[in-house]
Amino acid sequence: MTWKWKSYPPRELLLDLLFCVIGSALVGVPIAIFTVPNEIAPGGVSGLATALSYLMPTISVGLWTLILNVPLMLGAWKLLGKRTLIYTLMSIALISFFIDFTGSLNFTYTSDKLIAAVFGGAIGGCGIGLLFVRGITSGGTDLAALMMRRVLPNIPSGTLLLCIDAAVVAFAVFVFRDIEVALYSTVTIFVSSKLIDAITQGVDHAKVVYAITEKGDDVSHVLNTKTLRGTTVIPALGGYTHDNKQIIVTVTRRNFLAQTLRLIHDADPGAFTYVTDSTEVHGKGFKV
Repeated sequence: MTWKWKSYPPRELLLDLLFCVIGSALVGVPIAIFTVPNEIAPGGVSGLATALSYLMPTISVGLWTLILNVPLMLGAWKLLGKRTLIYTLMSIALISFFIDFTGSLNFTYTSDKLIAAVFGGAIGGCGIGLLFVRGITSGGTDLAALMMRRVLPNIPSGTLLLCIDAAVVAFAVFVFRDIEVALYSTVTIFVSSKLIDAITQGVDHAKVVYAITEKGDDVSHVLNTKTLRGTTVIPALGGYTHDNKQIIVTVTRRNFLAQTLRLIHDADPGAFTYVTDSTEVHGKGFKV
């Protein structure tokens, strides 16, 4: 299906642009402030660019980021939809700009490498997570992770990045000839991957509520009308009493869980209810 700008809702277009700019800034700025000045290779193209800039200082980290992304984009453009491709190109350009622009301000933190590693990973991970939420990638190994998720959809994006970035860290250790590079880079990558997973999975994090009741119609009706969530009614048989029962299943946001449990209790005080977590939900009211 061809993606057309004219058929794209203005609100979605605005959100995409907003997330693209903010996410790219959160990726690029901490590289210039925290990781590059402390010779930390935060994995991915930015980590590789940091090491290469050390070898060839006449080329900035931001410019190296652009150069390294060119072959990756050429290899991936057929696999990406037009929308993802356009926003990825925008993101790469913005990240490169924010790295070099922030670096030109000479605003850096070099007092404590551990703090730099943690904050560099946390802020950068938030940026990548925001991009992933809108189906945008920051290029480089993030682009590779996005493509790999099509083949390995059950592996979180952060975990895929963690594996890919290991090779980059090894190269950086060879360039800087300092094992501490690997230690601090590992901290940055670990923190970043956790933030990415928290943001991308947390967007659709929900609670699955199961209510075993003899008043299935009443419970289902009150949930359908009071919570604006659908329910599924499953016939069941009590193992001890052999009475006919129903299992009412519904999915709700975390902030509506207490209300949902109260409605079930009001409809049937004797209902047996239990709740489980769901890290990703697809369907009406959630992610389509």
